[in-house]
Amino acid sequence: MKAAVLYRAGGPENLRLEERKIPAPSKGEVLVKVKAFGLNRSEIMTRKGYSESVHFPRILGIECVGEIVEDASGEFHKGKKVTAFMGGMGRDFDGSYAEFAVLPKSIISPFESELPWEVLGALPEMFQAVYGSLHSALKIKKGETILIRGGTSSIGLLAAELAKSESLEVISTTRNISKQNLLLDNGADKVLIDDGNLSNQISDQNIKIDKILELVGTTTLKDSLASVVQGGIVCMTGMLSEQWSIKDFAPMDYIPAGTFLTVYDSGQMRMDGHYFQDFINEIENGNIHPKIKKVFKLEEIVEAHTFMESNSGGGKIVVVL
Repeated sequence: MKAAVLYRAGGPENLRLEERKIPAPSKGEVLVKVKAFGLNRSEIMTRKGYSESVHFPRILGIECVGEIVEDASGEFHKGKKVTAFMGGMGRDFDGSYAEFAVLPKSIISPFESELPWEVLGALPEMFQAVYGSLHSALKIKKGETILIRGGTSSIGLLAAELAKSESLEVISTTRNISKQNLLLDNGADKVLIDDGNLSNQISDQNIKIDKILELVGTTTLKDSLASVVQGGIVCMTGMLSEQWSIKDFAPMDYIPAGTFLTVYDSGQMRMDGHYFQDFINEIENGNIHPKIKKVFKLEEIVEAHTFMESNSGGGKIVVVL
């Protein structure tokens, strides 16, 4: 099989395409023929060496869609369409940047769909992150105002569309004023240009923010906490800033009294598989429109990583095999 292997941390050029023997599943595992996968910011961070627990060589990739090739238990028949994500995938064991992947059954969810693989490949982690953030972490309610910080990312765009469909007032942010119409056309009622000090803009305009989906990460988290109303919730889900931690974190100084800070991590909280099937059904019925920015082939994985680092935003980057 063809696989993109990372032997040492560094730039996109360190991803080497090579021929490998197709791996064999052990007990509790299945062999999946990978059909497509989405790129994720965390994979760039791992590639750069920011994930200290990851040992090389490693095949990256924290999500995929594909078909079952082998399941000794007989639970999944050959050819069954499945999705897989997180659970150590692409970090503790080899992931989806390959034509075949051996994956634990615990991270597998079956589904039915006639959508193209390039669309299906964009969905697993994006859906989990958005649905889990909005419902499990932020506990959104009709009539609330939600601010989505990092609105032009694939997660930000989908979150705006889903929040709007559930009758929330949606405010999205971007650092680039030219992306304003993209956000307004995708569910945002209002757009703020993020200069790093949104709390001042929100205070000056007397805007009441109930919930904030923080996708930029640690560099803007303190400002987001200062932007939400007392009793409001800030959920950090993304790390577009590519920083894991906050230096000299002092909770009493950092978090305003009565404000709630949480995170959503699909490696710790997983939405049941039937929610993913419902999501696919909504797409097939034309009710949800996930944004795909660009599609690459596995042979173009270096170009795909380079493109993702350009931070152009506007949708998910997908690799189709």
